[in-house]
Amino acid sequence: MIKALTTDVEKFYKLCDPEKENLCLYGYPNETWEVTLPAEEVPPEIPEPALGINFARDGMNEKDWLALVAVHSDSWLLSVAFYFGARFGFDKEARRRLFNMINNLPTIFEVVTGVAKKQTKEKTPNSSSKNNKPSSKVQSKGEARSKSKLSAPKDEEGSGDDEGEEEEDDHDNTLCGTCGTNDGKDEFWICCDNCEKWYHGKCVKITPARAEHIKQYKCPDCTNKRARA
Repeated sequence: MIKALTTDVEKFYKLCDPEKENLCLYGYPNETWEVTLPAEEVPPEIPEPALGINFARDGMNEKDWLALVAVHSDSWLLSVAFYFGARFGFDKEARRRLFNMINNLPTIFEVVTGVAKKQTKEKTPNSSSKNNKPSSKVQSKGEARSKSKLSAPKDEEGSGDDEGEEEEDDHDNTLCGTCGTNDGKDEFWICCDNCEKWYHGKCVKITPARAEHIKQYKCPDCTNKRARA
């Protein structure tokens, strides 16, 4: 279907004659496509794509028309995927896995409109290293706040690359305020808003779900100090 709307667009445009009946764009597993009439069976064997894509061809800007067809094609592919999921008895986990596999790919609309390329260009060279940071730390108190808490002290004379390396080293040297280790980087961590020390969630008995509802977290040491005061 992507071929029809990109590399084969001239052929596709000619086949979508507004003078013809309701036409549909079909995509097949062998990576071919076809513009043809909808199936005559009622109900059809599989969900049908959008009808009458040819009628709007001459009434719209070509790019807008192709984008519209692309959106309807995405909707059709999703309906077909989940139709087979239901037909073959996918359970909850299998359906979630199916959706994640689909969601990891750009949509037809994103490819046709060029959004997919823009998203690729906007990715920074350091994106991979950021993804290697303990993701559980980001979960604790929100992405923006956790990133600021994890930032290494800035060196006024250092370059951007040096700052990135220092920041990564600082993350590796982060120790839990309770057990004193930096083990379990893939586990959930939480930062005290008072002393700014980091703790394993399991060490202070805080779960990710509970952390989402805590506006300002104080570690046990800071809580005890306040109680004594």
